[in-house]
Amino acid sequence: MAITLYELAGKDGRRFSPHCWRVRLALAHKMLDAETVPVRFTDKDSIAFSGQTLVPVLRDGDTVVSDSWSIAEYLEDAYPERPSLFGGEAGQTLTRFVNMWTGGGLQLALFPCLAKDIHEHCDPADRDYFRHTREPRLGKTLEQATAERDRHAEHLERMLLPLRVLLRAQPFVAGEEPLYADHIVFGAFQWARCVSDFRFLNDQDSIRIWRDRMGALFGGLADREPHYET
Repeated sequence: MAITLYELAGKDGRRFSPHCWRVRLALAHKMLDAETVPVRFTDKDSIAFSGQTLVPVLRDGDTVVSDSWSIAEYLEDAYPERPSLFGGEAGQTLTRFVNMWTGGGLQLALFPCLAKDIHEHCDPADRDYFRHTREPRLGKTLEQATAERDRHAEHLERMLLPLRVLLRAQPFVAGEEPLYADHIVFGAFQWARCVSDFRFLNDQDSIRIWRDRMGALFGGLADREPHYET
């Protein structure tokens, strides 16, 4: 049966959601084809069938799953004959930690650095919604966040240290080969490079080298999306 992925789309259809990129990469990892359906921030009606208001949403035949982590678990269980996303039960437990660190740490550190750029890449119909929902989270305007980006970048640099050290010792977050842990973390960096020319990784950085390696996976799936060369 056909698989359909409903994912966030911005101006000119650009896909920049970190959570949706996790699922895109998970599908590619599992060697599963999927139709993608663009959903704007304000297109709540288009995913009402899922019983909630957030993307990503995966429809696989009669099965509907929302939330990137739940989708990854579903794909692992539904397609056990395909390449594993977790590398076993222990790997799945460790990947859950990576999921929490990325969502509750890395992405929170990136957001104030990117907020104004995300706004500029939203579909024009979504920009007021984005501003009015995100500025309370920031506790400041999008413009103020951008003006303070150097300070936010210092916090981001501290957040990146353990990842940088890990990737000096091994080629992927998961070890010798990429697994869903890599797709989770890479989703945050793909989010950044799809919306912003803000450069926070130098060419020799182990994270930059890994990021470029990830972008080339699956025939350059992530590299083919319009992005900034940062």
